[in-house]
Amino acid sequence: MKVLVTGGAGFIGSHFVRDWLQRHPRDTVVTLDRLSYSGIAATVDELAQEPRHRFLLGDIADPAAVEEAMRGCGLVVHFAAETHVDRSITNAAPFVRTNVEGTQTLLSQAARQKVAKFIHISTDEVYGPIPEGAHAETAALNPRSPYAASKAGGDMLVNAYRETYGLEAIIVRPTNVYGPRQFPEKFIPLCITNAMHDAPLPIYGDGQQRRAWLLVTDLCLALERIIERGAAGQIYNVSSPWERANLDVAKLVLQLLHKPETLLRFVPDRPGHDRRYAMDGAKLAGLGWTSQAVFEQGLRDTIAWYQGHRAWWQPLKDRLREDSYHWLNRAAQAGARQAVGAVD
Repeated sequence: MKVLVTGGAGFIGSHFVRDWLQRHPRDTVVTLDRLSYSGIAATVDELAQEPRHRFLLGDIADPAAVEEAMRGCGLVVHFAAETHVDRSITNAAPFVRTNVEGTQTLLSQAARQKVAKFIHISTDEVYGPIPEGAHAETAALNPRSPYAASKAGGDMLVNAYRETYGLEAIIVRPTNVYGPRQFPEKFIPLCITNAMHDAPLPIYGDGQQRRAWLLVTDLCLALERIIERGAAGQIYNVSSPWERANLDVAKLVLQLLHKPETLLRFVPDRPGHDRRYAMDGAKLAGLGWTSQAVFEQGLRDTIAWYQGHRAWWQPLKDRLREDSYHWLNRAAQAGARQAVGAVD
């Protein structure tokens, strides 16, 4: 089978491409990625010698690029997205273009080419916050950031193409994912790389925002199970039992790196910051999947990867220092907005 992976040079997409090629030796994979600021060319270069992998530089909102990439594919796994909440607060336009218009372009071509299965990677953030308990897949959507709203828009388009054109589509909503090769503006790699530099770890508000954490390798296995056993037209939450407050995660990073808690820096909370996300994963458990990685060990392994791959992330970190979105740069400009890049 020929598989199209959008966003395959990004964090989760690159892990999925490697995992799928290893576990499905008869399949070929086409990666479509425009290599935006968070798409890493080095991840593509590592697969340059793999004869079953083809990389195409292109934008999912470009119909011609999508038509070429999708030609002959029986499965589409759609990761490509703008994902950083802080950036969406500053400028929502790229999120609408990629997460809504780009998803529509892919769906249109998938319907035209009669793709056998379309897997759309969404997010738990479309449900909005929940003080206690957990959202099931039937819960109403309540996105509260431009990022979450754009992802919810993509979800609605997937449902529309399924109902209108009969596209065999599945929506997957993972919880917060972490692991090696994650872009260093995200919370866990930001904490790890800052701590390695003895730089402050920014914590929004009181740090009691709660998230469930899922190792990226667990998500790849969940996706494989959904692709192989999931029913078309369904939504599957990919949850995790490892719920932690952001402050506790940052403290654990410092502990594992033998760094002092004096590196913690409490900064003003961002607008509309959701307090807690939680999802019910019973439907996916019914397909035989459960999270395998214990959070503390997964975090330890992730830290070890960043310690051993400084050449991978240091240039990205240096670039962020000159980026107007980066919290350290903004802190120098205006203390009230110094938190950018702190969480999620």
